[in-house]
Amino acid sequence: MTFDHAPFLFGPALLHWVLVFGCFAGIVFSVSVLIALGVYGASGPTAVMGRVWQGLHDFLGISPRRIWAISLLTIKEAVRRKALFVFVVFASLVMFAGWFLESDLRADLQVKNAVSFALTTISWLTLPVVLLLSCWGLPEDIRLRSIHTIVTKPVRRNEIVMGRILGFSIVASLIVSMMGVVGYVWIRRQVPNNAELICRVPVYGELSFLDREGNLTDKGVNTGDIWEFRSYVEGGTRSSAVYKFPMDKVTDNVRFESRFEAFRTHKGRIGQSLLVRYVLVNPTKGLRVPLGSFEVAEFGLNEKDVDRQISFFDEDKNDNRTVDLFDDVVDQNTLTVEVQCLDAGQYLGMARPDMFIRMPDRSFVVGYFKAVVGVLLLSIFLISIGVTSSTFVKGPVSILLTFTVLLVGQGFREFMLKLITGEQKGGGPIESWYRLITHMNDTLQLPDNFGVKLMQSIDNLFMGGLWLVQHLIPDLSYFVMSPYVANGFDVPWSTAMAKCIAMTVGYLVPCLLVGYYSLTLRELEAK
Repeated sequence: MTFDHAPFLFGPALLHWVLVFGCFAGIVFSVSVLIALGVYGASGPTAVMGRVWQGLHDFLGISPRRIWAISLLTIKEAVRRKALFVFVVFASLVMFAGWFLESDLRADLQVKNAVSFALTTISWLTLPVVLLLSCWGLPEDIRLRSIHTIVTKPVRRNEIVMGRILGFSIVASLIVSMMGVVGYVWIRRQVPNNAELICRVPVYGELSFLDREGNLTDKGVNTGDIWEFRSYVEGGTRSSAVYKFPMDKVTDNVRFESRFEAFRTHKGRIGQSLLVRYVLVNPTKGLRVPLGSFEVAEFGLNEKDVDRQISFFDEDKNDNRTVDLFDDVVDQNTLTVEVQCLDAGQYLGMARPDMFIRMPDRSFVVGYFKAVVGVLLLSIFLISIGVTSSTFVKGPVSILLTFTVLLVGQGFREFMLKLITGEQKGGGPIESWYRLITHMNDTLQLPDNFGVKLMQSIDNLFMGGLWLVQHLIPDLSYFVMSPYVANGFDVPWSTAMAKCIAMTVGYLVPCLLVGYYSLTLRELEAK
Protein backbone atom coordinates (compact mmCIF):
# COMPACT_ATOMS: atom_id res chain seq x y z
CA MET A 1 0.00 0.00 0.00
CA THR A 2 1.02 3.62 -0.29
CA PHE A 3 1.29 5.79 2.78
CA ASP A 4 0.62 8.94 0.77
CA HIS A 5 -3.14 9.05 0.26
CA ALA A 6 -5.02 12.21 -0.64
CA PRO A 7 -6.33 14.08 2.44
CA PHE A 8 -10.01 13.83 3.29
CA LEU A 9 -11.98 17.03 2.70
CA PHE A 10 -15.16 17.06 4.77
CA GLY A 11 -17.02 19.76 2.82
CA PRO A 12 -16.79 18.25 -0.69
CA ALA A 13 -17.33 14.77 0.76
CA LEU A 14 -20.52 15.86 2.52
CA LEU A 15 -21.78 17.55 -0.65
CA HIS A 16 -21.06 14.40 -2.67
CA TRP A 17 -22.82 12.23 -0.08
CA VAL A 18 -25.91 14.46 -0.09
CA LEU A 19 -26.00 14.34 -3.90
CA VAL A 20 -25.64 10.54 -4.07
CA PHE A 21 -28.06 9.92 -1.21
CA GLY A 22 -30.59 12.33 -2.74
CA CYS A 23 -30.39 10.56 -6.10
CA PHE A 24 -30.74 7.18 -4.40
CA ALA A 25 -33.76 8.31 -2.38
CA GLY A 26 -35.33 9.91 -5.45
CA ILE A 27 -34.93 6.75 -7.54
CA VAL A 28 -36.38 4.56 -4.78
CA PHE A 29 -39.31 6.94 -4.30
CA SER A 30 -40.05 7.11 -8.05
CA VAL A 31 -39.94 3.34 -8.45
CA SER A 32 -42.18 2.91 -5.40
CA VAL A 33 -44.74 5.33 -6.82
CA LEU A 34 -44.77 3.55 -10.18
CA ILE A 35 -45.20 0.14 -8.54
CA ALA A 36 -47.98 1.50 -6.30
CA LEU A 37 -49.76 2.95 -9.33
CA GLY A 38 -49.70 -0.40 -11.03
CA VAL A 39 -50.90 -2.32 -7.96
CA TYR A 40 -53.31 0.07 -6.22
CA GLY A 41 -54.23 2.44 -9.02
CA ALA A 42 -54.84 6.11 -8.24
CA SER A 43 -54.58 5.52 -4.50
CA GLY A 44 -51.02 4.15 -4.88
CA PRO A 45 -49.11 7.46 -4.58
CA THR A 46 -51.17 8.36 -1.52
CA ALA A 47 -50.19 5.05 0.09
CA VAL A 48 -46.52 5.71 -0.67
CA MET A 49 -46.71 9.20 0.84
CA GLY A 50 -48.39 7.67 3.88
CA ARG A 51 -45.45 5.29 4.29
CA VAL A 52 -43.01 8.18 3.95
CA TRP A 53 -44.90 10.22 6.52
CA GLN A 54 -45.06 7.23 8.87
CA GLY A 55 -41.31 6.71 8.52
CA LEU A 56 -40.65 10.38 9.28
CA HIS A 57 -42.88 10.14 12.33
CA ASP A 58 -41.10 6.98 13.56
CA PHE A 59 -37.62 8.42 13.17
CA LEU A 60 -38.55 11.69 14.90
CA GLY A 61 -40.19 9.81 17.76
CA ILE A 62 -37.48 7.24 18.51
CA SER A 63 -36.93 6.33 22.14
CA PRO A 64 -33.33 5.91 23.36
CA ARG A 65 -34.60 3.71 26.21
CA ARG A 66 -36.24 1.24 23.82
CA ILE A 67 -33.16 1.19 21.57
CA TRP A 68 -30.93 0.54 24.59
CA ALA A 69 -33.24 -2.24 25.80
CA ILE A 70 -33.08 -3.97 22.42
CA SER A 71 -29.30 -3.55 22.33
CA LEU A 72 -29.00 -5.16 25.78
CA LEU A 73 -31.06 -8.12 24.57
CA THR A 74 -28.81 -8.31 21.51
CA ILE A 75 -25.70 -8.38 23.71
CA LYS A 76 -27.16 -11.15 25.90
CA GLU A 77 -28.05 -13.12 22.78
CA ALA A 78 -24.49 -12.78 21.45
CA VAL A 79 -23.08 -13.93 24.80
CA ARG A 80 -25.40 -16.96 24.81
CA ARG A 81 -24.16 -17.81 21.33
CA LYS A 82 -20.58 -17.93 22.68
CA ALA A 83 -19.43 -14.95 20.59
CA LEU A 84 -16.88 -13.93 23.23
CA PHE A 85 -15.18 -17.31 22.96
CA VAL A 86 -13.32 -15.92 19.96
CA PHE A 87 -11.07 -14.21 22.50
CA VAL A 88 -9.97 -17.67 23.68
CA VAL A 89 -8.97 -18.50 20.11
CA PHE A 90 -6.97 -15.26 19.89
CA ALA A 91 -5.24 -15.95 23.22
CA SER A 92 -4.32 -19.44 22.03
CA LEU A 93 -2.83 -18.05 18.82
CA VAL A 94 -0.66 -15.44 20.53
CA MET A 95 0.57 -18.00 23.07
CA PHE A 96 2.26 -20.04 20.34
CA ALA A 97 2.78 -17.44 17.60
CA GLY A 98 6.33 -16.73 18.78
CA TRP A 99 7.34 -20.26 17.80
CA PHE A 100 6.64 -19.54 14.13
CA LEU A 101 7.92 -15.96 13.84
CA GLU A 102 11.56 -15.69 12.84
CA SER A 103 13.73 -14.31 15.65
CA ASP A 104 17.01 -13.98 13.72
CA LEU A 105 15.83 -11.08 11.55
CA ARG A 106 16.71 -7.43 11.96
CA ALA A 107 14.93 -5.71 14.82
CA ASP A 108 12.76 -3.57 12.52
CA LEU A 109 11.64 -6.65 10.57
CA GLN A 110 10.73 -8.45 13.79
CA VAL A 111 8.61 -5.46 14.81
CA LYS A 112 6.93 -5.46 11.39
CA ASN A 113 6.11 -9.18 11.59
CA ALA A 114 4.80 -8.95 15.17
CA VAL A 115 2.58 -5.91 14.53
CA SER A 116 1.24 -7.34 11.26
CA PHE A 117 0.44 -10.66 12.92
CA ALA A 118 -1.36 -9.08 15.90
CA LEU A 119 -3.51 -6.67 13.89
CA THR A 120 -4.25 -9.16 11.09
CA THR A 121 -5.29 -11.79 13.62
CA ILE A 122 -7.60 -9.33 15.36
CA SER A 123 -9.22 -8.47 12.04
CA TRP A 124 -9.58 -12.05 10.77
CA LEU A 125 -11.09 -13.29 14.02
CA THR A 126 -13.45 -10.36 14.61
CA LEU A 127 -14.97 -9.96 11.15
CA PRO A 128 -16.35 -13.53 10.79
CA VAL A 129 -17.94 -13.28 14.26
CA VAL A 130 -19.73 -9.99 13.58
CA LEU A 131 -20.67 -11.22 10.10
CA LEU A 132 -22.43 -14.29 11.48
CA LEU A 133 -24.06 -12.47 14.39
CA SER A 134 -25.44 -9.56 12.37
CA CYS A 135 -26.69 -11.67 9.45
CA TRP A 136 -28.33 -14.45 11.49
CA GLY A 137 -29.91 -12.37 14.28
CA LEU A 138 -33.17 -11.13 12.78
CA PRO A 139 -33.83 -14.17 10.52
CA GLU A 140 -33.49 -16.45 13.55
CA ASP A 141 -35.84 -14.25 15.59
CA ILE A 142 -38.39 -14.41 12.78
CA ARG A 143 -37.99 -18.17 12.36
CA LEU A 144 -38.35 -18.83 16.08
CA ARG A 145 -41.09 -16.14 16.37
CA SER A 146 -39.31 -14.56 19.30
CA ILE A 147 -39.54 -11.21 17.53
CA HIS A 148 -43.31 -11.25 18.06
CA THR A 149 -42.79 -10.44 21.75
CA ILE A 150 -41.08 -7.23 20.65
CA VAL A 151 -43.18 -6.00 17.73
CA THR A 152 -46.36 -6.40 19.82
CA LYS A 153 -44.90 -3.92 22.29
CA PRO A 154 -44.82 -0.16 21.54
CA VAL A 155 -41.52 -0.62 19.69
CA ARG A 156 -41.00 0.84 16.24
CA ARG A 157 -39.30 -1.15 13.50
CA ASN A 158 -36.51 1.40 13.12
CA GLU A 159 -35.75 1.02 16.83
CA ILE A 160 -35.34 -2.72 16.30
CA VAL A 161 -32.82 -2.11 13.52
CA MET A 162 -30.98 0.57 15.49
CA GLY A 163 -30.94 -1.54 18.64
CA ARG A 164 -29.55 -4.51 16.73
CA ILE A 165 -26.78 -2.45 15.16
CA LEU A 166 -25.92 -0.80 18.49
CA GLY A 167 -25.90 -4.11 20.37
CA PHE A 168 -23.69 -5.90 17.86
CA SER A 169 -21.40 -2.85 17.72
CA ILE A 170 -20.95 -3.00 21.50
CA VAL A 171 -20.11 -6.71 21.26
CA ALA A 172 -17.59 -5.96 18.49
CA SER A 173 -16.10 -3.14 20.59
CA LEU A 174 -15.68 -5.49 23.54
CA ILE A 175 -14.02 -8.18 21.41
CA VAL A 176 -11.71 -5.78 19.56
CA SER A 177 -10.69 -3.89 22.72
CA MET A 178 -9.79 -7.09 24.59
CA MET A 179 -7.81 -8.42 21.65
CA GLY A 180 -6.16 -5.04 21.12
CA VAL A 181 -4.89 -4.80 24.70
CA VAL A 182 -3.62 -8.40 24.72
CA GLY A 183 -2.04 -7.89 21.30
CA TYR A 184 -0.24 -4.75 22.48
CA VAL A 185 1.19 -6.53 25.53
CA TRP A 186 2.23 -9.47 23.34
CA ILE A 187 4.03 -7.16 20.87
CA ARG A 188 5.92 -5.52 23.71
CA ARG A 189 7.06 -8.91 24.96
CA GLN A 190 7.72 -10.39 21.52
CA VAL A 191 10.02 -7.79 19.97
CA PRO A 192 13.68 -7.63 21.05
CA ASN A 193 14.89 -5.04 23.54
CA ASN A 194 16.82 -3.11 20.89
CA ALA A 195 13.72 -2.78 18.70
CA GLU A 196 12.35 0.71 18.22
CA LEU A 197 8.58 0.95 18.60
CA ILE A 198 7.73 4.35 17.14
CA CYS A 199 5.22 6.00 14.87
CA ARG A 200 6.86 8.42 12.49
CA VAL A 201 4.90 11.42 11.24
CA PRO A 202 5.88 12.22 7.62
CA VAL A 203 5.32 15.36 5.60
CA TYR A 204 5.39 14.55 1.89
CA GLY A 205 6.20 16.95 -0.90
CA GLU A 206 5.62 17.27 -4.62
CA LEU A 207 8.12 15.50 -6.88
CA SER A 208 9.45 16.51 -10.28
CA PHE A 209 12.68 15.74 -12.16
CA LEU A 210 15.46 17.50 -14.03
CA ASP A 211 17.07 15.72 -16.97
CA ARG A 212 20.82 15.56 -17.59
CA GLU A 213 20.75 19.04 -19.19
CA GLY A 214 18.84 20.49 -16.23
CA ASN A 215 15.45 20.78 -17.98
CA LEU A 216 12.28 20.14 -15.98
CA THR A 217 10.45 16.84 -16.68
CA ASP A 218 7.62 14.87 -15.07
CA LYS A 219 9.56 11.59 -14.88
CA GLY A 220 13.17 10.54 -14.64
CA VAL A 221 15.04 7.85 -16.53
CA ASN A 222 13.42 4.43 -17.05
CA THR A 223 16.06 1.75 -16.37
CA GLY A 224 13.92 -1.05 -17.82
CA ASP A 225 11.87 -1.91 -14.75
CA ILE A 226 8.34 -3.03 -15.63
CA TRP A 227 6.98 -1.42 -12.47
CA GLU A 228 7.31 2.29 -13.18
CA PHE A 229 6.61 3.38 -9.63
CA ARG A 230 10.11 4.86 -9.30
CA SER A 231 12.00 7.06 -11.73
CA TYR A 232 15.78 7.32 -11.81
CA VAL A 233 18.23 10.22 -11.96
CA GLU A 234 21.53 9.83 -13.77
CA GLY A 235 24.66 10.21 -11.69
CA GLY A 236 27.44 12.63 -12.54
CA THR A 237 25.13 14.93 -14.53
CA ARG A 238 22.70 17.77 -13.84
CA SER A 239 19.92 15.23 -13.54
CA SER A 240 18.19 15.38 -10.15
CA ALA A 241 14.91 14.84 -8.36
CA VAL A 242 13.20 17.98 -7.07
CA TYR A 243 11.09 17.70 -3.90
CA LYS A 244 8.98 20.64 -2.76
CA PHE A 245 7.88 20.35 0.88
CA PRO A 246 5.35 22.61 2.63
CA MET A 247 7.00 24.43 5.54
CA ASP A 248 4.47 26.31 7.67
CA LYS A 249 6.15 25.94 11.06
CA VAL A 250 9.56 27.29 12.08
CA THR A 251 11.74 24.77 13.92
CA ASP A 252 15.38 24.60 14.99
CA ASN A 253 16.00 21.36 13.13
CA VAL A 254 14.60 19.59 10.06
CA ARG A 255 15.08 15.86 9.56
CA PHE A 256 14.93 14.36 6.07
CA GLU A 257 14.24 10.64 5.81
CA SER A 258 14.48 8.72 2.57
CA ARG A 259 14.60 5.25 1.09
CA PHE A 260 16.17 5.33 -2.35
CA GLU A 261 16.89 2.54 -4.82
CA ALA A 262 20.24 2.21 -6.59
CA PHE A 263 20.70 0.92 -10.14
CA ARG A 264 24.28 0.20 -11.21
CA THR A 265 25.62 0.02 -14.75
CA HIS A 266 29.06 -1.00 -13.40
CA LYS A 267 30.46 -2.33 -10.13
CA GLY A 268 31.66 1.05 -8.91
CA ARG A 269 33.69 1.46 -5.71
CA ILE A 270 34.20 -1.85 -3.92
CA GLY A 271 32.65 -1.84 -0.46
CA GLN A 272 30.92 1.53 -0.89
CA SER A 273 27.42 2.50 -1.92
CA LEU A 274 26.37 5.34 -4.19
CA LEU A 275 27.07 8.88 -3.10
CA VAL A 276 24.02 11.15 -2.78
CA ARG A 277 23.79 14.87 -2.08
CA TYR A 278 20.93 17.17 -1.12
CA VAL A 279 20.89 20.72 -2.43
CA LEU A 280 18.52 23.23 -0.83
CA VAL A 281 17.26 25.71 -3.42
CA ASN A 282 15.55 29.08 -3.24
CA PRO A 283 14.55 29.78 -6.87
CA THR A 284 13.42 33.34 -6.12
CA LYS A 285 16.78 34.41 -4.66
CA GLY A 286 18.83 32.10 -6.87
CA LEU A 287 20.35 30.51 -3.76
CA ARG A 288 21.72 26.97 -3.81
CA VAL A 289 22.87 25.39 -0.54
CA PRO A 290 24.64 22.02 -1.02
CA LEU A 291 24.68 19.74 2.00
CA GLY A 292 27.29 17.13 2.75
CA SER A 293 27.21 13.99 0.62
CA PHE A 294 26.45 10.57 2.11
CA GLU A 295 26.31 6.93 1.03
CA VAL A 296 22.78 5.77 0.31
CA ALA A 297 21.52 2.84 2.38
CA GLU A 298 19.92 0.72 -0.30
CA PHE A 299 18.08 -1.60 2.07
CA GLY A 300 17.48 0.81 4.92
CA LEU A 301 16.60 4.37 5.81
CA ASN A 302 18.69 7.45 5.12
CA GLU A 303 18.40 10.15 7.78
CA LYS A 304 19.77 13.65 7.35
CA ASP A 305 19.42 16.35 10.02
CA VAL A 306 19.64 19.97 8.92
CA ASP A 307 20.04 22.76 11.48
CA ARG A 308 18.44 26.13 11.03
CA GLN A 309 21.82 27.81 10.62
CA ILE A 310 23.61 26.17 7.68
CA SER A 311 27.26 26.76 6.83
CA PHE A 312 28.40 25.80 3.33
CA PHE A 313 30.94 26.62 0.63
CA ASP A 314 29.46 28.83 -2.11
CA GLU A 315 31.04 27.61 -5.37
CA ASP A 316 29.83 30.65 -7.31
CA LYS A 317 31.36 33.20 -4.91
CA ASN A 318 34.21 30.89 -3.85
CA ASP A 319 33.58 31.70 -0.21
CA ASN A 320 32.17 30.13 2.98
CA ARG A 321 28.67 31.32 3.85
CA THR A 322 26.08 30.83 6.59
CA VAL A 323 22.37 31.08 5.82
CA ASP A 324 19.18 30.70 7.81
CA LEU A 325 17.01 27.81 6.69
CA PHE A 326 13.69 29.63 7.12
CA ASP A 327 14.73 33.21 6.39
CA ASP A 328 16.94 32.53 3.37
CA VAL A 329 16.11 29.10 1.91
CA VAL A 330 12.37 28.59 2.44
CA ASP A 331 10.49 30.42 -0.30
CA GLN A 332 6.79 31.20 0.25
CA ASN A 333 6.39 28.42 2.83
CA THR A 334 7.97 25.90 0.46
CA LEU A 335 11.30 24.13 0.93
CA THR A 336 12.82 22.91 -2.36
CA VAL A 337 15.32 20.06 -2.20
CA GLU A 338 17.24 18.65 -5.15
CA VAL A 339 18.48 15.06 -4.81
CA GLN A 340 21.60 14.30 -6.88
CA CYS A 341 23.59 11.14 -7.53
CA LEU A 342 27.30 11.93 -7.61
CA ASP A 343 28.58 8.68 -9.16
CA ALA A 344 28.90 8.87 -12.93
CA GLY A 345 27.26 6.01 -14.81
CA GLN A 346 25.07 5.04 -11.87
CA TYR A 347 21.36 5.73 -11.29
CA LEU A 348 19.31 6.56 -8.21
CA GLY A 349 15.59 5.72 -8.15
CA MET A 350 12.87 7.37 -6.13
CA ALA A 351 9.12 8.00 -5.93
CA ARG A 352 7.15 10.67 -4.14
CA PRO A 353 6.73 8.76 -0.84
CA ASP A 354 10.43 7.75 -0.79
CA MET A 355 11.52 11.03 0.81
CA PHE A 356 9.76 13.10 3.45
CA ILE A 357 10.33 15.50 6.30
CA ARG A 358 10.08 13.59 9.56
CA MET A 359 8.15 15.46 12.22
CA PRO A 360 8.40 14.58 15.95
CA ASP A 361 7.46 10.94 16.48
CA ARG A 362 4.27 9.87 18.19
CA SER A 363 3.94 7.11 20.73
CA PHE A 364 3.61 3.59 19.38
CA VAL A 365 0.56 2.94 21.54
CA VAL A 366 -1.29 5.82 19.82
CA GLY A 367 -0.67 4.51 16.31
CA TYR A 368 -1.35 0.92 17.32
CA PHE A 369 -4.75 1.63 18.82
CA LYS A 370 -5.67 3.81 15.85
CA ALA A 371 -5.21 0.69 13.72
CA VAL A 372 -7.34 -1.25 16.22
CA VAL A 373 -10.06 1.39 15.87
CA GLY A 374 -9.85 0.84 12.11
CA VAL A 375 -10.75 -2.83 12.66
CA LEU A 376 -13.64 -1.75 14.88
CA LEU A 377 -14.96 0.72 12.29
CA LEU A 378 -14.86 -1.98 9.60
CA SER A 379 -16.77 -4.28 11.97
CA ILE A 380 -19.45 -1.63 12.52
CA PHE A 381 -19.69 -1.09 8.77
CA LEU A 382 -20.24 -4.82 8.19
CA ILE A 383 -22.74 -4.96 11.06
CA SER A 384 -24.77 -2.20 9.41
CA ILE A 385 -24.77 -4.04 6.07
CA GLY A 386 -25.49 -7.40 7.71
CA VAL A 387 -28.40 -6.23 9.86
CA THR A 388 -29.90 -4.30 6.93
CA SER A 389 -29.68 -7.22 4.52
CA SER A 390 -31.17 -9.58 7.13
CA THR A 391 -34.35 -7.50 7.17
CA PHE A 392 -35.32 -8.63 3.66
CA VAL A 393 -33.44 -11.92 3.05
CA LYS A 394 -32.67 -14.99 5.12
CA GLY A 395 -29.47 -15.65 7.03
CA PRO A 396 -27.39 -17.53 4.41
CA VAL A 397 -28.23 -15.04 1.66
CA SER A 398 -27.49 -12.15 4.01
CA ILE A 399 -24.08 -13.63 4.82
CA LEU A 400 -23.33 -14.08 1.13
CA LEU A 401 -24.38 -10.52 0.34
CA THR A 402 -22.37 -8.96 3.17
CA PHE A 403 -19.31 -11.08 2.43
CA THR A 404 -19.50 -10.04 -1.23
CA VAL A 405 -19.47 -6.38 -0.17
CA LEU A 406 -16.39 -7.08 1.97
CA LEU A 407 -14.65 -9.03 -0.79
CA VAL A 408 -15.33 -6.49 -3.54
CA GLY A 409 -14.52 -3.52 -1.31
CA GLN A 410 -11.14 -4.92 -0.29
CA GLY A 411 -9.85 -6.85 -3.26
CA PHE A 412 -11.58 -6.17 -6.57
CA ARG A 413 -12.11 -2.43 -6.83
CA GLU A 414 -8.89 -1.83 -8.77
CA PHE A 415 -9.71 -4.66 -11.18
CA MET A 416 -13.26 -3.32 -11.70
CA LEU A 417 -11.89 0.16 -12.36
CA LYS A 418 -9.57 -1.23 -15.03
CA LEU A 419 -12.50 -3.05 -16.67
CA ILE A 420 -14.72 0.03 -16.62
CA THR A 421 -12.06 2.38 -18.02
CA GLY A 422 -10.95 -0.13 -20.65
CA GLU A 423 -7.43 -0.36 -19.24
CA GLN A 424 -7.88 -4.10 -18.72
CA LYS A 425 -7.54 -5.81 -22.09
CA GLY A 426 -9.86 -8.58 -23.18
CA GLY A 427 -13.19 -6.77 -22.98
CA GLY A 428 -16.25 -7.76 -20.96
CA PRO A 429 -17.39 -11.23 -19.87
CA ILE A 430 -18.88 -12.30 -23.22
CA GLU A 431 -15.95 -10.98 -25.23
CA SER A 432 -13.51 -12.71 -22.86
CA TRP A 433 -15.44 -15.96 -23.22
CA TYR A 434 -15.39 -15.58 -27.02
CA ARG A 435 -11.63 -14.97 -27.02
CA LEU A 436 -11.12 -17.96 -24.75
CA ILE A 437 -12.96 -20.49 -26.88
CA THR A 438 -11.49 -19.12 -30.14
CA HIS A 439 -7.93 -18.96 -28.72
CA MET A 440 -7.62 -15.27 -29.57
CA ASN A 441 -5.01 -13.14 -27.86
CA ASP A 442 -6.37 -10.11 -25.99
CA THR A 443 -4.24 -7.83 -28.19
CA LEU A 444 -5.83 -9.05 -31.46
CA GLN A 445 -8.55 -6.96 -33.04
CA LEU A 446 -12.01 -8.55 -33.26
CA PRO A 447 -13.69 -8.78 -36.69
CA ASP A 448 -16.06 -5.99 -37.63
CA ASN A 449 -19.42 -7.75 -37.96
CA PHE A 450 -22.90 -7.74 -36.45
CA GLY A 451 -22.18 -10.57 -33.99
CA VAL A 452 -19.19 -8.78 -32.48
CA LYS A 453 -21.12 -5.51 -32.19
CA LEU A 454 -24.01 -7.31 -30.48
CA MET A 455 -21.58 -9.03 -28.12
CA GLN A 456 -19.90 -5.74 -27.23
CA SER A 457 -23.29 -4.06 -26.72
CA ILE A 458 -24.28 -6.71 -24.19
CA ASP A 459 -20.89 -6.33 -22.52
CA ASN A 460 -21.54 -2.59 -22.21
CA LEU A 461 -24.68 -3.38 -20.22
CA PHE A 462 -22.65 -5.57 -17.90
CA MET A 463 -20.08 -2.80 -17.59
CA GLY A 464 -22.84 -0.38 -16.63
CA GLY A 465 -23.87 -2.69 -13.81
CA LEU A 466 -20.23 -3.06 -12.81
CA TRP A 467 -19.89 0.75 -12.78
CA LEU A 468 -22.88 0.92 -10.43
CA VAL A 469 -21.39 -1.72 -8.12
CA GLN A 470 -18.04 0.05 -8.16
CA HIS A 471 -19.67 3.27 -6.97
CA LEU A 472 -22.04 1.67 -4.45
CA ILE A 473 -19.41 -0.41 -2.66
CA PRO A 474 -16.76 1.77 -1.00
CA ASP A 475 -13.03 1.20 -0.91
CA LEU A 476 -12.66 -0.79 2.31
CA SER A 477 -8.86 -0.92 2.07
CA TYR A 478 -8.74 2.35 4.05
CA PHE A 479 -9.89 0.42 7.11
CA VAL A 480 -6.74 -1.75 6.96
CA MET A 481 -4.30 0.46 8.86
CA SER A 482 -1.85 -2.21 10.02
CA PRO A 483 0.75 -1.43 7.27
CA TYR A 484 1.16 2.07 8.72
CA VAL A 485 2.02 0.83 12.20
CA ALA A 486 3.97 -2.22 11.01
CA ASN A 487 6.29 0.01 8.96
CA GLY A 488 6.76 2.48 11.81
CA PHE A 489 4.36 5.22 10.68
CA ASP A 490 1.56 6.93 12.56
CA VAL A 491 -1.95 6.43 11.22
CA PRO A 492 -2.80 9.86 9.76
CA TRP A 493 -6.09 11.42 10.74
CA SER A 494 -6.86 13.28 7.51
CA THR A 495 -6.08 10.45 5.09
CA ALA A 496 -7.17 7.37 7.04
CA MET A 497 -9.15 7.87 10.24
CA ALA A 498 -11.42 10.64 8.95
CA LYS A 499 -12.22 8.69 5.78
CA CYS A 500 -13.12 5.56 7.73
CA ILE A 501 -15.35 7.40 10.20
CA ALA A 502 -17.11 9.30 7.41
CA MET A 503 -17.55 6.10 5.40
CA THR A 504 -19.07 4.25 8.37
CA VAL A 505 -21.49 7.05 9.24
CA GLY A 506 -22.31 7.72 5.58
CA TYR A 507 -23.43 4.13 4.99
CA LEU A 508 -25.15 3.83 8.38
CA VAL A 509 -27.86 6.37 7.47
CA PRO A 510 -29.15 4.65 4.28
CA CYS A 511 -28.80 1.26 5.99
CA LEU A 512 -31.17 2.42 8.73
CA LEU A 513 -33.71 3.63 6.17
CA VAL A 514 -33.54 0.48 4.04
CA GLY A 515 -33.68 -1.75 7.12
CA TYR A 516 -36.66 0.12 8.56
CA TYR A 517 -38.80 0.00 5.41
CA SER A 518 -37.79 -3.59 4.65
CA LEU A 519 -38.80 -4.72 8.12
CA THR A 520 -42.00 -2.67 7.93
CA LEU A 521 -43.12 -4.20 4.63
CA ARG A 522 -41.98 -7.73 5.49
CA GLU A 523 -44.38 -10.45 6.61
CA LEU A 524 -42.94 -11.54 9.96
CA GLU A 525 -44.94 -14.77 9.96
CA ALA A 526 -43.08 -16.02 6.90
CA LYS A 527 -40.37 -18.60 7.53
